Amino acid sequence: MRRLLIPALVLALAAAAGCSGRTKSADTSSPSTTGAADTATADFGTLKSVCGKGTAKSVTSQGVTSSEIKVGVFTDVGFTKNPEFENASKVFTSWCNAAGGINGRKITPVSHDAQLMQVNQQMISACRTDFFEVGGGAALDGLGVKTRLKCLLPEFPAQVTSEAGADLQVLTQGASSGYAPYAGYYSWLLKEAYPSSASGVGIIAGDVAVTKGIGAQDKEVLTALGGKVNYFDLYPAQGVSDWTPYAQSIKTKKVKGLVFLGDFTQLAKLEQALTNIDYKLDWVDANNNAYGPAFLKLADTALSSQTNFASIDGTYPLEKADDNPATKQMVALFKKYAPDAQITLPAVHAFSAWLLFATSAADCAELTRSCVLANAKKQTEWTGGGLQAPVNLSSPDEAVKCFNVEKATTAGWVPADFKPTDGAYRCDAPVYKYKGNYGKPPTLADVGKSLADLK
Repeated sequence: MRRLLIPALVLALAAAAGCSGRTKSADTSSPSTTGAADTATADFGTLKSVCGKGTAKSVTSQGVTSSEIKVGVFTDVGFTKNPEFENASKVFTSWCNAAGGINGRKITPVSHDAQLMQVNQQMISACRTDFFEVGGGAALDGLGVKTRLKCLLPEFPAQVTSEAGADLQVLTQGASSGYAPYAGYYSWLLKEAYPSSASGVGIIAGDVAVTKGIGAQDKEVLTALGGKVNYFDLYPAQGVSDWTPYAQSIKTKKVKGLVFLGDFTQLAKLEQALTNIDYKLDWVDANNNAYGPAFLKLADTALSSQTNFASIDGTYPLEKADDNPATKQMVALFKKYAPDAQITLPAVHAFSAWLLFATSAADCAELTRSCVLANAKKQTEWTGGGLQAPVNLSSPDEAVKCFNVEKATTAGWVPADFKPTDGAYRCDAPVYKYKGNYGKPPTLADVGKSLADLK
């Protein structure tokens, strides 16, 4: 996946247990001048006529009637109590349906609450009813991928954990299958921002398979970029009551830059322990799981002595929404349709996925899964109307070149001085292909299917 948006859930589990296509020109035209509110034309940012009225009548596929499209949304809300994906689906579909839906068909979002462990059961249910899966995510998503492929159910997820680059899938942030998605971020940290830190890099991860696997990948790319990883440690999934021994080990090893993989509530405690023993790191990669107000509140005074960064997947910073028409419009739509919802980074990714689905489906003369999937894969510079840096969706095996970095301060998250080259983004990230064997997601061939079976 494109960063650690999920592993905190996995750690919590362990604790609990003990066709015509819309081309890139459709997404790179002049920004909408209709303002932040929704309009009859349902334009979004640079995307024109995302939703609208029509005369579609034929029943073309499972989940499609003359008046409705059933679209599934995976979530772990029953476990996490975090409704970010449900909020995003509510906001988008309310706005889209108010304008007429997709060629006259209203979108009905169907929530599939995996509650962490029930991914496959929910996928079996989705296979019986849904046309597509859009804008969701589940911590243990790998448990349902073979079932999804067997029933030929495509997805445009907001995020994935263990099946990035799987068949019948398009990720709006780019899958970067086989490539290090944060090579640009780490290169900036080690070679430009804090070159002296390259001699002492540390990684600490939650003691579960997901985070340990990501830690191994990070160690490989950091080393390839010239960093010397002289500290690699694991912490218990249930958390640590006293982080002082870890802080002392980090100090003893003379760690200068630290990558933290896991629950940001534990990172906040570690940073307080480091501050208490008067040890200051050059930088901490808090990962974008921490990008939000909760981490700032937990870290509190430690933010004055520890420098935290997060790479946010080439997504326009939420705190700068007023400076970007698409982000400003999305914020206004959330305010109208889900006024009490907190807009998170995963919610922005989900909104981009919904936009991709709507634009891809609207261009199908006959609404079929194969047409929607094919249209999405024709997007070579997808930006979600301006919500993110451009990504080539036609090639899941292509390394993403654009990134941006946020810095945590006592006044809030702010863009770091990472020297952008293209507006809010820097698009000269080095390409690094993993040499280690970290596994591959199941394919259609693995379940006895092929793309020719998709209708």
